[in-house]
Amino acid sequence: MGLRDDQHKPSRTNIVEMLHSGQMVKISAPMVRYSKLPFRTLVRGYDCDLCFTPMIVANPFVRSIKARDSEFTTNSGDRPLVVQFAASNGKDLADAAEIVIPFADGIDLNCGCPQRWAMSEGYGASLLQKPELVKDMIQQVRSRIADPHFSISIKIRVHEDLERTVDLCRQAEAAGISWITVHGRTPTERKQPARPHATALLRSALSVPVVINGDLCNLQQAQKLQQFTGAHGVMVARSLLANPALFAGFKTTPAHCISDWLAVSTRLGVPFATFHHHLCLMLEPITSRPERWHFQHLSSTAAVLDYLRLHYGI
Repeated sequence: MGLRDDQHKPSRTNIVEMLHSGQMVKISAPMVRYSKLPFRTLVRGYDCDLCFTPMIVANPFVRSIKARDSEFTTNSGDRPLVVQFAASNGKDLADAAEIVIPFADGIDLNCGCPQRWAMSEGYGASLLQKPELVKDMIQQVRSRIADPHFSISIKIRVHEDLERTVDLCRQAEAAGISWITVHGRTPTERKQPARPHATALLRSALSVPVVINGDLCNLQQAQKLQQFTGAHGVMVARSLLANPALFAGFKTTPAHCISDWLAVSTRLGVPFATFHHHLCLMLEPITSRPERWHFQHLSSTAAVLDYLRLHYGI
């Protein structure tokens, strides 16, 4: 697990200080398969302040160099950065934190993934039912990591009974958590609207910074919900895939952002399937169904470049 571009390690960003700056911190969410180095590189060029890696399962990451090389790639420009882990015990989480500390500004414990496989392994949203375990995991990391500026955060979903969520977060705060991201749905909810009032409740109940996640579709909506909840930052997932320039105020992906993706993909050696799929997501909001079908069925980089040149002058 080495740096891609060079061996220079930039100085660590104090994420808590950033969140307390009084400015709305704009964050790219952890997204399985998507929020890897090339996408992070792209959104950093469009006013994204902080990026997360995809969720990485801590145990194989700790045990296998192959897993580390596969799951985590970075470079000297990829900062500030939070590495998100799935873990079910404090040792795995602390071991993983020690591995990434030279390359990141913090780690995050996933306490919100609702997928069955994750919950069956004791990861993700299953931890919402185990506040004492979450507290112990945070304490174990804190006891190992000497740098006070290296942040330890959790990303959660909420209980139907929000007092249980408050209790979980207060225990995490007592254990030494740096900040918390709140996705305002329960683990069983999918398309139901997120609950911004849950973020507002936690913001008033805690002294650590709180970030809002869920149903943030554009910059204006993010600003509105940030003001309503008092959150220190906003985290966006799917809408950022459709428009990587969202945080810069663009309503849809501008042509120059697509051009930037072509350049980033060439420089970092993105596999065709990933390169193509990101473009499909970017173009979906601005193309007709027949156009989307045609673009989705292109099967080579040359065909994609010809299409973009012909239809968008890129």
